[in-house]
Amino acid sequence: MPATTLITVAPTGAETDKSKVPALPVTIDELVATAVACEKAGAAVIHVHIRDDDAKPSLDLGRLKATVDALRDATNLIVQLSSGGSVTDPEEDRLRVLEAAPDMASCTMGTVNFGPDVFMNRWDFIVELHERMQAAAVVPEYEIFDIGHIASLGRLLDKHGLPFGGHVHIDFVLGVPGGAPGTAETVIAAKQQMREHLPAGATFAATGIGRSTLPVMLATLGAEGHLRVGMEDTLTYAKGQPVSGNAQLVARAAGLAKIAQRPPMDVDSARAMLGIRS
Repeated sequence: MPATTLITVAPTGAETDKSKVPALPVTIDELVATAVACEKAGAAVIHVHIRDDDAKPSLDLGRLKATVDALRDATNLIVQLSSGGSVTDPEEDRLRVLEAAPDMASCTMGTVNFGPDVFMNRWDFIVELHERMQAAAVVPEYEIFDIGHIASLGRLLDKHGLPFGGHVHIDFVLGVPGGAPGTAETVIAAKQQMREHLPAGATFAATGIGRSTLPVMLATLGAEGHLRVGMEDTLTYAKGQPVSGNAQLVARAAGLAKIAQRPPMDVDSARAMLGIRS
């Protein structure tokens, strides 16, 4: 088993209403404070969605650049921007995210029902995003919402080459209504599909939405995987106990990783594993 665990924190997302969850970080200052605390707690990567002045989801390029700069000034974390945005964002805005020069960006590998909405990811869009990341020296995290997306990733790599840095890293986002369930069985099935469709040495992280957080986390540690946690995906720490902040979720993941004898991976090791540009 790997000696350490890569922990990614996803602090905000595009779905949660700030007025209903005051602890959700939406301003640049709030994101920076969250990032500093999460780095201390054991995170190595921060997966970033941004909000506008009204706390609504945004892909404004100027704000994206300012956020990336602020996070780099305050932390050593690997900055990963979401190219998903919200389900209503147009493709051209999602592609423009790369102009903010993050270390990484997400690349979702297929269309999926997202509750009452549809998260659209056409094949041609996926190919263009993948190739633009290769050209811009941005490392992708391939987001997998359903098992079939793994085979699609294999097809993408076969036809259009490995990502920048040469290492394939994916994140199973499990438990979204319309996607694969957040269960231990899904984690194991997804890992088996990785063996069949992806290059040797590919790594995975997993996150469980809501109540599936702990089952997915524990199964992932047992399956030699890495972890993504954060308020994008989880707002309740325990029954009847709201999350106090993202660092609380990172600390729990770090504690469980230590129990599994795979303590949190430091940022420099994460950069080396993922192939982040120097």
